[in-house]
Amino acid sequence: MQVTGAIDFTIVSQDDQEVRGEMPVQDGILNPFGVAHAGAILWFADVCATVLAFGGTRMSPGTSGFPLAINLSAALLGNQKDGVFSARSVFVKRGRQLSVVRTIVSGENGRLIADVTTSHVPAR
Repeated sequence: MQVTGAIDFTIVSQDDQEVRGEMPVQDGILNPFGVAHAGAILWFADVCATVLAFGGTRMSPGTSGFPLAINLSAALLGNQKDGVFSARSVFVKRGRQLSVVRTIVSGENGRLIADVTTSHVPAR
């Protein structure tokens, strides 16, 4: 059995305190039941959190200090078949050795989709 998919999203704003992203619900992220796959939702939240933890540094291969996720805790609370997911990532703790980020993923009309907390350490 071959399974293919594609995840496409945009970071719509970024500053020192917050990252916001948007991800369209499209065929490439739907599970066999026609709603967004939990893995796509978590990937979206994790990347938004990683962008925040990395700060304003441009991500490119070989860049030091990339924030490796060492823990991820998620509550998947809703889903949808179409429309757009929005994510907002903010720091719970911002540190030199450990940062903790909370990302809320919302759907249409602000419906709560996921509450994700990730912990990151800088790669060496």
